[in-house]
Amino acid sequence: MSEETPESQEQAAGTADRSDTEDTEGTEGTEATEATERGEGRAIRIELLEQEGEIAADYLEELLDIADLDGDLDMDVEGDRASVSIVGADLSQLVGRDGEVLEALQELTRLAVYRETGERSRLMLDISGFRAKKRSALEKLAAETVAEVKESGEAIELDPMTPFERKVVHDAVAAAGLKSESEGVEPRRFVVVLPA
Repeated sequence: MSEETPESQEQAAGTADRSDTEDTEGTEGTEATEATERGEGRAIRIELLEQEGEIAADYLEELLDIADLDGDLDMDVEGDRASVSIVGADLSQLVGRDGEVLEALQELTRLAVYRETGERSRLMLDISGFRAKKRSALEKLAAETVAEVKESGEAIELDPMTPFERKVVHDAVAAAGLKSESEGVEPRRFVVVLPA
């Protein structure tokens, strides 16, 4: 059995202190590197979404020229998707009844982006503020439904909606602190708002 001298105890303590510091520095360095990579990854993702928006805008500009319609194009990145808006003179024929033509144009635009990038697009298209107005009306409907569900304690089924409309309602319900789910089969899929 060997005895530890005061000198060997100090050396052991110094080694332990250094290894603790090295472990901490290694962890902090790794976290900093991961944060940098996340930031770079986010920047690359935004760049790709901006590219999607440009491809979509070029496609839509050609379409407007062919149809001899006037309209200005605005591009943006909203959350995790590219967004393109066409604003201008009367473009109601591009919206259609209840946004049916708009939905079809959005799908065609997404296909044009896919053809160029090889990646599936979640691009959102708006024409003459139709979706913005629809979003506002749906958020109001969701707030009223949430209040009714909280008061009655009963689940409420809403009318069938498009995927865009359902997402707006789901987001508004979640923000109000309740849960919701989609049921049914397209095109009759609908949202059910559930009590807490």
